Amino acid sequence: MCHNFRDVKVGGATMDVAVTLAQWASRLVPEPGDRELAQRALADTLAVTVAAADEPVAAQTAALSEVTRWAAVGHALDFDDVHLPSTSHISVVCVAATLAAGGGVREYLGGAGVMARLGTALGWEHYRRGWHTTCTAGAPAAAVSAGLALGLDEEGLARALALAVPAAGGVQRAFGTDTKPLQVGFAVDSGVRAARLAAAGATADPASFDHWFGLMGGTTAPDLDGPTIPGGLAVKLYPCCYAMQRPIGAARLLDVDPRQVTRIRVEAPASSLRPLIHDRPENGLQAKFSLPYAITTALLDRSPSSANFTDRAVTRPEVRDLMERVEVVTSPGGDSVFAGPTRLTARLHDGSTIVRSLDLPPGHPDTPPSTHELAAKVHGCAGDRWAPQVRSADWDNAAALLRSALTTGSRAAEVGRTVDDPAGGGRS
Repeated sequence: MCHNFRDVKVGGATMDVAVTLAQWASRLVPEPGDRELAQRALADTLAVTVAAADEPVAAQTAALSEVTRWAAVGHALDFDDVHLPSTSHISVVCVAATLAAGGGVREYLGGAGVMARLGTALGWEHYRRGWHTTCTAGAPAAAVSAGLALGLDEEGLARALALAVPAAGGVQRAFGTDTKPLQVGFAVDSGVRAARLAAAGATADPASFDHWFGLMGGTTAPDLDGPTIPGGLAVKLYPCCYAMQRPIGAARLLDVDPRQVTRIRVEAPASSLRPLIHDRPENGLQAKFSLPYAITTALLDRSPSSANFTDRAVTRPEVRDLMERVEVVTSPGGDSVFAGPTRLTARLHDGSTIVRSLDLPPGHPDTPPSTHELAAKVHGCAGDRWAPQVRSADWDNAAALLRSALTTGSRAAEVGRTVDDPAGGGRS
């Protein structure tokens, strides 16, 4: 085993990132509030995974490892929670890794805290350059969650972090294709594999993790202070990219008949639109990363559900027509998906205008969803059959629930159960 932990200079500063993260995770003692957050994260992750059990990604991953499948399917709808300071989807990574290794609350929180700190330290520039932080920070985080569940000590966790480096990648250009959830699955699988290798005695130099951190753009050591998950977790209320949640919220505030709209002007900082790479989406997956579609579905469908992100829903004539009336004006700069407000100006046939602006979307940690909204999301995702099991699930039986849901499928008999599919069909 490698016990010679060398200090490594990253960006001119001496850091020992792998060792300090491993020490933090191994010494974590969860507070009651941490446990509540972990339980909410478990229920939310289970719900969105069950909801995607009949998505193409579920069939595509049928022959792959269980943890790859759990993470990929859990991210398929892009409905899982988000950590805003790190611009990453923490729970779909750390819940899957924890369950795969037989862990629970502490193991989830250990990986989640590492992922939050690592992604935040990599910073907005890392994301702006096109990396998918859920994968880059996710592979090491999965190694920590699984490593804690396997009983690794600080030294073992540091080796697991180094062993996760070869697969700690993923790019934003994959957004709007099946590759986005698949690369999350690959990252989680690699992290769990790294933890198992470390538990089996595989050697690794933790300094290699520090070099990876520098190559990825990290220049300052992760901040170990603060809550277990600094900044908390944002819960999505609409099944699409989190950068679309605020535009949808602002569009709903317009409360206008879309037939009366001649033009909608959207003003937002460029950074807030960074993930929205599909201007005129051609299918349901691309629509999850399209600002014009966010505005259009909010006006036409009011409270968009998975039924509004199907291929046939996107190609509705009224959708194509309204998207052509959406004008996007960006201001330069910004350092996050919530830098500055989103401002909408709707011009109507009678010559009048309506202006609405929104700083934070529903589900943001500072504007958290109500108990009713959370319950509605679980039921909308899981349906009558699975919702009671999701709500009552704990860390001991959650893996069995996922195995059952992904074996039998969740929505074969309940397609469009919460909102009728406006196009009457699925993705094909």
